Amino acid sequence: MGQTRRGFIRMAAGLGAAASAAPLLELGRRLGAEEPAPRKLGFALVGLGKLAGEQIAPAFKNSRLCRLAGLVSGHPDKARQWAQQYGVAEKNIYDYQTFDRIKDNPDVDVVYVVLPNSMHAEYTVRAAKAGKHVLCEKPMAISVKECDDMIAACQAANRKLAIGYRLHFEPYNLEMMRLAREKVFGAVKLIEASAGFRIGDPTQWRLNKALSGGGSLMDIGIYALQAARYISGAEPVAVSAEATVTDPVKFKGADESILFHLKFPDGILATCTSSYATGLSRYWAGAEQGWFELSPALYYHGIHGRVSAQDGPKDMQFPDIDQFAAEMDDFADCILKGRASKVAGEEGRRDLKIMMAIYEAAATGKTITL
Repeated sequence: MGQTRRGFIRMAAGLGAAASAAPLLELGRRLGAEEPAPRKLGFALVGLGKLAGEQIAPAFKNSRLCRLAGLVSGHPDKARQWAQQYGVAEKNIYDYQTFDRIKDNPDVDVVYVVLPNSMHAEYTVRAAKAGKHVLCEKPMAISVKECDDMIAACQAANRKLAIGYRLHFEPYNLEMMRLAREKVFGAVKLIEASAGFRIGDPTQWRLNKALSGGGSLMDIGIYALQAARYISGAEPVAVSAEATVTDPVKFKGADESILFHLKFPDGILATCTSSYATGLSRYWAGAEQGWFELSPALYYHGIHGRVSAQDGPKDMQFPDIDQFAAEMDDFADCILKGRASKVAGEEGRRDLKIMMAIYEAAATGKTITL
């Protein structure tokens, strides 16, 4: 996050340094860049899988407001190894049976749920009952009812709930939002958003509907849905969709690829692709007087943006940040300052409701009104 507090490089398109840097400067101010840092909030990671190991745990070293204080895992040897690596006290290691004892641990302020999708609701509710704030990976849950249960549990405990939408804190994605909101190229008319990767091991939990709640849409397609929503700045009023499977054995019960269309108020249309069949990472917005895009759009690093100009496309230029550190710092700032998160549980619920409609549209061939 240190890079975001220094001078920012102007956009090559000549849109102006102040405007281009505005999203990052706003984030810097919110995180108290010029104020002495308060005590770091203690986070406990629930689930020590690949995402936690390769992205989230290492992000604590780049965080200004957060520290890794607890570990929850069904593998005691692995948890002890992590504790040694990250300096976590052994008394702050839990398994899934002893998890509820975390309520008596003042070292832990926040529980970060990084489990298979079907387990998000249970551990969010248990964490809230233990008096802990909750940051939960996306998708929020596997049903709208589970989302409602999670929101209600956190409200009853007076604890905050946020969903792990890291791109809401990423500079290039923030710039896409700004260009649309400020109508730099006029009103947005069309949006294209594609998110996908070629999935490997057929035995992994992501291809088990009981654990994932679906397939590519729940895992990677949600990024395309999110992009369409935050670029348009609106909520879709209708969806249509078509699903395809090229390997019925591997994708038994899980969606491989889905093409879905979103209709927004004022006639804005979005065409989105979600896939486990091939790599996809692009957001494009067409407006009245030009266009702007990210390609790649959703990587952890190396995002690239361009805007249209009279003499040819121009590159956006922003710092490459630790997206997970930014996400966690923003949530910590919400807790410390008592402000609402822009990726609160209600945001996750909105995505679940739309994704359920996309699945219905793909299954029935009908346009579903929202």
